[in-house]
Amino acid sequence: MPLPPSARWLTLVLAAAGGWFTRLAFPEPGWSVLAPLGMALLYLALRRDSARWNALVGLVWGLACFGPMIRWADEAVGPVPWLALTILEASYVALFGAAWAWARRGHAVWRSGWWQLLAFVLIWVGAEELRSAWPFGGFPWGRLAFSQADSPLSAVMWLGGTPLLSAVVAALGVLLARAALAAGQVALGRTLGALGAAGGLVAASLLIPLDTVAQAGTLRVGAVQGNVPEPGRLDAFGERRQVLDNHVAGTRALLDQVAPGELDVVLWPENGTDIDPQVDEEAAGLIDGVAQEVAAPMLVGTVQYPDSGRRYNTALLWEPGVGPVASYSKQRPAPFAEYIPMRSFVRHFSDAVDLVTRDMLPGTEPGVVPLESSRLERTVVIGDVICFEVAYDGIVREAVAQGGELLVVQTNNASFGWSDESTQQLAMSRLRAIEHGRATVQISTVGVSALIAPNGAVLQRTELFTADQMVASLPLRESLTPATRAGDWPALTADVLAVWAVLAGMVGAARLRRDERPDGPA
Repeated sequence: MPLPPSARWLTLVLAAAGGWFTRLAFPEPGWSVLAPLGMALLYLALRRDSARWNALVGLVWGLACFGPMIRWADEAVGPVPWLALTILEASYVALFGAAWAWARRGHAVWRSGWWQLLAFVLIWVGAEELRSAWPFGGFPWGRLAFSQADSPLSAVMWLGGTPLLSAVVAALGVLLARAALAAGQVALGRTLGALGAAGGLVAASLLIPLDTVAQAGTLRVGAVQGNVPEPGRLDAFGERRQVLDNHVAGTRALLDQVAPGELDVVLWPENGTDIDPQVDEEAAGLIDGVAQEVAAPMLVGTVQYPDSGRRYNTALLWEPGVGPVASYSKQRPAPFAEYIPMRSFVRHFSDAVDLVTRDMLPGTEPGVVPLESSRLERTVVIGDVICFEVAYDGIVREAVAQGGELLVVQTNNASFGWSDESTQQLAMSRLRAIEHGRATVQISTVGVSALIAPNGAVLQRTELFTADQMVASLPLRESLTPATRAGDWPALTADVLAVWAVLAGMVGAARLRRDERPDGPA
């Protein structure tokens, strides 16, 4: 039965509230329990058979969620790109709303709450996977899983990675909504059944084992957050060599905590040197000099400029007295930040594109950096990812599957000001540690940097826009978690089933009169 106009507009209020609650589940404040509630409100708001109306509901939910979540984009490149990205991400939730209407139209079986739960969850995960891959390589920021770093549900990452954890959060939302609907109908059995199933999902996550024991020894690391001369500015690197000098000074400061030769490796962030030491002798001398002072190899973030006139975002493993012995170049440069697609067209909307004078090229090799450890008398493989790459499942997984015993996330958050971008990224790094069972170091030019145990616990962290150093012995691990072994299969399975559910619903709807189509939850 069609909803009256007043009830239709109420669904938009529910959607806006659901999107805002879901945003609050992400740092900051990171109230992870609100994510299922936000999904419950979205489920209740998608009540009509109309795909167009449900697309509007989804758009409202997406705007309320993504707009405030990625406000850091406004800090970095201005309001027009921020609004464009917000609308793009919200459009995927709009697509989800329409797809959910199409899926349930022609299925009498979808009138069952349990089948609705399954279809809703599959289509949600499929929509997340789509926006994580397209366009321009996708933008995975804001997936439901990334809201759960401080939740008991985070252990699900170990079992099935981001797709499974997002599915569990979405399922909890549906169960809460079904419980509320049943309670409104004074259906005690269905209310308790839905709440019991929700409690069962949470309890099951508590039974997942998260091992933190070193399997191949420990690595003594020093991590250097050097800071920048102009906090929170897009041109924070405007003073030539200052960022390099800051990180040289920070590396020297490690000697207040350790003696020369006690560290196995020193970790610098993305863009830890603003000058390429492979072509600049002065920069090379500074880096090699401080590497010899601490008597340890250094993983140095820099930018390379090949003959093509473009650039690579690169990490160099610098051996004292030798120079670069290994490297990794970022595979997924950020569109409209590190390279500008459709430059002449985009310039009409923001002249910030001209700040990117040289487009960044993608690296072609996995993020594995072999470190020769004299103390361990073997080669230790570091799994390295750079900045936003931590959000991409396949890039992180490949670094571990190719032998990474420790994960390093090198990042530069200088352009995002005092926003939540760095803590949202830290939540992802913590979840990657759980997913792959690896100790993880997030090291930033300006913070937030952190040392993370394989179970996602933060061992040490820094604050924004400070110069700081961290030292610790971190466990090296070689075993692969179920999520690592599963690879792309959880996501591919969800994608295939989501498409099947939508197509089957559309085909079935063609056989029904409009007044026979099932509405949403009632």
